[in-house]
Amino acid sequence: MVRLPLTPEEIERGQRLGALLRRARGERSMLDTALAARVSPETLRKIETGRVATPAFPTIAAIADVLGLSLDAVWAEISGAERVVGLAGSTHRSPERLAS
Repeated sequence: MVRLPLTPEEIERGQRLGALLRRARGERSMLDTALAARVSPETLRKIETGRVATPAFPTIAAIADVLGLSLDAVWAEISGAERVVGLAGSTHRSPERLAS
């Protein structure tokens, strides 16, 4: 099976996911988090560093559960939900996100 190359948007989304998981993990060790989520520490490391930009949904659901994150919050953070489409169809950052 041939896997298509990731789009720049998918790569960016994977990087946002990794950053979110690292922040949510805080001081908790990667090993403890991975074992509690029943994933390998290597898998968690690859996701957190953005090397796996499109991890499987059950993997993310398990990690989010261990970290106390709702899947809605994860999706809002990584999907670029802060982007809004202007009248001309171009994508702009919302004013709230520009200020942060």
